[in-house]
Amino acid sequence: MPTLRFAAVQHDIVWNDRAANFAHLEPLVARAVGGGADVVVLTETFSVGFGFDDPDFATESEGGPSSQFLASAARDHGVWVGGSCPEIRHDAPVDDRRPSNCFVLAGPDGTQHRYRKIHPFSFANEDRFVRPGTELVTVDIEGVRATMFVCYDLRFADEFWTLADDTDVYVVPANWPESRREHWMTLLRARAIENQAYVVGVNRVGSGGGVDYSGDTRIVDPLGELLATGSRTETIVFADVSTEHVAAVRDRFRFLPDRRRA
Repeated sequence: MPTLRFAAVQHDIVWNDRAANFAHLEPLVARAVGGGADVVVLTETFSVGFGFDDPDFATESEGGPSSQFLASAARDHGVWVGGSCPEIRHDAPVDDRRPSNCFVLAGPDGTQHRYRKIHPFSFANEDRFVRPGTELVTVDIEGVRATMFVCYDLRFADEFWTLADDTDVYVVPANWPESRREHWMTLLRARAIENQAYVVGVNRVGSGGGVDYSGDTRIVDPLGELLATGSRTETIVFADVSTEHVAAVRDRFRFLPDRRRA
């Protein structure tokens, strides 16, 4: 059964400056690949920061510079690379040109998969400036089934439950504030335990928009064990995701079939 090495890149973000962030992230992606990564995950809004309420915020059209950066990195290194960015989808109506908070996962063969954040963060007015997504997305990465979410989605267990049977790993890039760091760390483990799947939670560090971020990047296994963690500084954490381990845990502890279905 397949095993993939995930690298979670816990990085700072220069506010609203794509060029600076691309230049900063290029060597970090290379370091992750040098550590044996098959899949490299950057943070939520990795190229601009979480500034949706800023009228000068650097949104872009679908397939714009941020997704091009991911695609180039994936092609150049022969791995999968993902992170979220603010994209205006091609089919957006003329009367609603708000961007989606879009998790783009680029493959080495040029493919791109998109998950648009279903739950905009209304506490910070993201819902006013961002079009919510409507579709859940699971990607088969060389035999490993990876389901994509973004940050605030982590609080809503029902979507995770919906896809549990067909998921080996949930991947959650974030800009999760330091003030609620205990929620972040607890919910990552909860989503892993209740769905008997790996969870890769990738959070930023530094400050932006008046908010501090403490990182606390985590890779959690299907039993809730912490495989790799980051603290408050830029770092890259690695862990192997094994479909065999997922299957063994679910076979030994047959909890998912007991879940009530609608």
